[in-house]
Amino acid sequence: MVCEKKRERCRLGAASGIAVFMLFALAPGLKPGQDPLEKARRAMVREQLAARDIVDKRVLEAMSEVRRHLFVLTENQAQAYDDRPLPIEDGQTISQPYIVALMTQALGLEGGEKVLEVGTGSGYQAAVLSRLAGRVFSVEIIPGLARKAGQTLAALGYSNVQVRHGDGYFGWPEEAPFDGILVTCASSRVPAALLEQLKESCRLIIPLGETLAYQTLTLVTKIKGKPQYTPISEVLFVPMTGEVLKKKK
Repeated sequence: MVCEKKRERCRLGAASGIAVFMLFALAPGLKPGQDPLEKARRAMVREQLAARDIVDKRVLEAMSEVRRHLFVLTENQAQAYDDRPLPIEDGQTISQPYIVALMTQALGLEGGEKVLEVGTGSGYQAAVLSRLAGRVFSVEIIPGLARKAGQTLAALGYSNVQVRHGDGYFGWPEEAPFDGILVTCASSRVPAALLEQLKESCRLIIPLGETLAYQTLTLVTKIKGKPQYTPISEVLFVPMTGEVLKKKK
């Protein structure tokens, strides 16, 4: 994989008040024992990921470091490390830890890459990617989610992640090409713009299939400009919205 080695810091999102103070207080630099949910998080990595088919040590380390409970609703923080998805704002969900790890592992990141994420949600997947890639560009179609995720990631010190509000169907052409693309919403096909923005011989991970039923999490590899498909697992994701819906008419 051709890796983009240069790094750049994203602009710090606007954040204020007690919530931001609390986020900084729980930033990634905490010493062991200062995080009350550290034990639950490490058990999650051991029992839900390593005990299954997550074998990439860098992915396991990233999942051990990123505090999922800071990316879910306050009332759900005690369940943050359970083996299940959880609701977030605007009727959306955060994927179960195993699915996040599975998708991340499938990207095959080695370090220093430029990665595009479509569907920021609360920012958790972007935070995990930030531990493995050089730069992460994440697009979220719901304005409130994009704003909050950007604030959360900035407050927690994930300075190599940049979030913007937009339709992920079109990718992020100003920053293309990408060494990897990860799509966290389901589509019946790979958007042409995403394949175009993917570097040759690199990987795109996407849930493909009818969005009212289970989809197939799929590894798409770009070979001589054409997609090659490898099924990974059955999954259930929220559907991609925006321009992709117009294409169905």
